[in-house]
Amino acid sequence: MKEAVLEPLLRRMRIAQVLPVVRRHADCRLLDVGCGWEARFLRAVEPHIARGVGIDFKAPPLATAKLTTITATLSDTLPFADASFDVVTLLAVLEHLGEPRRMVEEIARVLRPGGQMVLTVPSHAAKPVLEFLAYRLHVVSEAEIRDHKRYYGAGDLRALLQGTGLAIERHRYFQLGMNNFLVATRA
Repeated sequence: MKEAVLEPLLRRMRIAQVLPVVRRHADCRLLDVGCGWEARFLRAVEPHIARGVGIDFKAPPLATAKLTTITATLSDTLPFADASFDVVTLLAVLEHLGEPRRMVEEIARVLRPGGQMVLTVPSHAAKPVLEFLAYRLHVVSEAEIRDHKRYYGAGDLRALLQGTGLAIERHRYFQLGMNNFLVATRA
């Protein structure tokens, strides 16, 4: 599968956002929900974590001393025990899910108390830009953009997390307001 032209740059920008959070957790056990077909984020953060697991319906087979992937659909439940991870990442994934609230509840369940969820998700402002980049310029994946079920603003994300046991520590927009960056901590 060939990667769209802008994807490596966008991934590097997401990694730069997430690494400071990962580094806060000594001996970090990280779960990357929606790790993708090459688990590139997981591989990039490997030097900074004690253990990493990626899960996706298109996850590559991967089993190293530190990293493992699981091929599974992102549906109602995650196949992990309660309080299994220090950090759970959901990078450019939430917009693809039919039941985002259920996934956030599952992430809260598998996070240890004090653990953190880190997510990036396109903002409402990104929709026309991403569609132009995909359908007209062909520099981002058309299939990925076609699969977007919704876009989010700060208020949408606050409503989504309400009552899940996750408290928003930080939210900001990045990439010229086209993307949300959110860190939430489990009580």
